[in-house]
Amino acid sequence: MTALVIIPTYDEAANLAWIVERVLAAQPQLHVLVADDGSPDGTGAIADALAAADDRVHVLHRVSKQGLGSAYRAGFAWGLERGYDTLLEMDADGSHRPEDLAQILAASATGADLVLGSRWVPGGGVVNWPWHRRLISRGGTLYARLLLGLDVKDATGGFRAFRRETLERLPLDQVASQGYCFQIDMTRRVAAAGMDVVEVPITFVERERGESKMSGAIVREALWRVTVWGAARLVPRRLRKGPRPEPESLASRPGA
Repeated sequence: MTALVIIPTYDEAANLAWIVERVLAAQPQLHVLVADDGSPDGTGAIADALAAADDRVHVLHRVSKQGLGSAYRAGFAWGLERGYDTLLEMDADGSHRPEDLAQILAASATGADLVLGSRWVPGGGVVNWPWHRRLISRGGTLYARLLLGLDVKDATGGFRAFRRETLERLPLDQVASQGYCFQIDMTRRVAAAGMDVVEVPITFVERERGESKMSGAIVREALWRVTVWGAARLVPRRLRKGPRPEPESLASRPGA
């Protein structure tokens, strides 16, 4: 099984070399794709240097900051085109511990269509996270569970693995969501297709260097999109389409 870890970056010069080295030390068989959104702090140049020094590292340069979902979709396309069997998502800031890759890969190897690294299942947890981040994460998952019927404990996490066949069955060109809403969107699509979603415990560690990309706009996007998806799921289709036209009477037919 060949596996590719996709790491989206924007202004992660302080973290990139450190996290890539940790990934390859923990799982030497993996390949890494850095999908950089034109970082002005030189992250792209650091990625190029890592790739020049190690043929397991690859770089996808994007011209501007286009968002997390767009970066992952581009990374998926890159990896599928090159024949990788498993494609993983991972943050660049060290919040996802490379030591947890082993159990995510093991669950994927058993045939799970999507493996979620979960902070909120037994054995999982968070380190140095402020209360409001816990609230956003747990509240977002609860909201998604209620409106979308998702049977998962952590729908917003970004440490996960897709089988090649899973991504090939999804209409990736129709996924417009960004931020952590992208993670909810992909989870709901896998579940709606009747594929298996498995959660394994991970420990999430708050970043020590650089700035978080979380923003109010990201939270608002998730709230809006989940609400729209939930309404489409919960409102009967006949009501969504509007009232049916009245049957034509015999008197109104030509020649009647």
